[in-house]
Amino acid sequence: MRAWEKLPPKMQNQEVRYYYDILYKKRHQLRIKRIFDLCLSAVMIIGLLPVFLVIAVMIKRDSQGPVFYRQVRITAYGRKFKIFKFRTMVDHADRVGSQVTVQGDARITKVGHLLRKVRLDELPQLFNVFLGDMSFVGTRPEVPKYVRCYDRKMLATLLLPAGITSRTSIEYKDEDRLLADAEDADKVYIRQVMPAKMEYNLKELEKYSIFRDLATMVLTVIVVLK
Repeated sequence: MRAWEKLPPKMQNQEVRYYYDILYKKRHQLRIKRIFDLCLSAVMIIGLLPVFLVIAVMIKRDSQGPVFYRQVRITAYGRKFKIFKFRTMVDHADRVGSQVTVQGDARITKVGHLLRKVRLDELPQLFNVFLGDMSFVGTRPEVPKYVRCYDRKMLATLLLPAGITSRTSIEYKDEDRLLADAEDADKVYIRQVMPAKMEYNLKELEKYSIFRDLATMVLTVIVVLK
């Protein structure tokens, strides 16, 4: 973890300090977390290369556009990075609609529906984990537009790298259904969904441990299989 005085100025507030002090006491576990992320992501990338190839062929045969979708997201300390995902929507979908996906979104391709259903579109994020932009477990990375709407307390979620999965992601696995009937999905997400998700994320910061991370990973696999 960075020293307190080296955090971005907007993060140096009393609300963030509460969570910073909790995590700082567990900084040795955070070092183990990074070593674990690096080793496991490397092994999984190598082992899943055949799966990557099959999915890439399916995407290219299904619709025009690149295999991977890259979008700017925010990770630890407000740093921007480009997230890797398998493309599940028509090319340039973010230019013709909301930055959140709703149920029945016409922009999702046929193969995209399948990949999203079993979360295989998230597999390329293993590269983000290997590079240090993300972790296996942590707050899901948001786009800059939504991070600009964070209040002082929500900024505490930026003390750690963004994650592929989290208890919050499991709880809100059907988030698209919550936004299905919204006239303005972005507004509903910012005003209702995001604050509720952040409460879960902040509680996870309070409870952080390497063993809880492992439990979250196991729980994610179980939920996806179901």
